Amino acid sequence: MNRLTEKEEQIMRMLWSRGPMFVREMLDLYPEPKPHFNTVSTFVRLMEQKGFVAHEAFGNSHRYFPLIKEADYSRSALRSVIARYFNNSMKSVVSALVAEEKLTPDELRRLIDQVERGEE
Repeated sequence: MNRLTEKEEQIMRMLWSRGPMFVREMLDLYPEPKPHFNTVSTFVRLMEQKGFVAHEAFGNSHRYFPLIKEADYSRSALRSVIARYFNNSMKSVVSALVAEEKLTPDELRRLIDQVERGEE
């Protein structure tokens, strides 16, 4: 799966949380200073070329909607990070999280218990 740029991901998050939207509606969600209409429109059209979004035509306007689910993109991004930075080793990932104190030994034990019980 292609990767989204930071700006594209921001737009996808809007679509995932709000559903189909026109570019004008997306602009309303941006904080100040808002990007130019043409800038957002260009990003959305590039995302459409990459296969992340599609549109419905309403006269001269297009309403965009996501073609992929957020969970699917998240899983793909995680797999990519694990492959690129951890040599496809989940053990290396968990070790790094523990070493960086992002996951405590107690949390790791609870996680192992959940996995053994078949919980998510």
